[in-house]
Amino acid sequence: MTGWWTLHPSPVGDLLLTADDALSGVFFTPHKGLDPRERAVAAAEDPAHPVLRAAADQLDAYFARELRVFDLPVSPVGTDFQRRVWTGLADIGWGVTESYGHLAVRLGLPPGASRAVGLANGANPISIVLPCHRVVGADGSLTGYGGGLERKRFLLDLEADLLF
Repeated sequence: MTGWWTLHPSPVGDLLLTADDALSGVFFTPHKGLDPRERAVAAAEDPAHPVLRAAADQLDAYFARELRVFDLPVSPVGTDFQRRVWTGLADIGWGVTESYGHLAVRLGLPPGASRAVGLANGANPISIVLPCHRVVGADGSLTGYGGGLERKRFLLDLEADLLF
């Protein structure tokens, strides 16, 4: 066995949460470009696993607008470059958006690296917690999102509520 998983209901549909010693995935069902259940094949279902329980509780608080910053151990699987981009996502605050080009520059990459940053962003396995939904096109337009643009808009609208 290589980890644990659970399905967790949310306002954007069921989320497949996966973990080993840390959170390794938050996937939409369905999730563009992959079948997230493939990630759970060699894992055991365990909604009471401490990491999965903490992730579920914090996601619930996020959707209730009671939590703006996640405090979870994460272990996204990817290349060194992808993990660098994903770490940079965690620095984009609640209700803030950033372009792919700006994220590239902030990571010390040339502005022309925005396409590579976009590809890494699109491969983010820990949606919402590592807020890839906060990355937008240079003109502020919504661009591709693993959960679909409707979910991206929902998450951005949730965070734009200034009454919280």
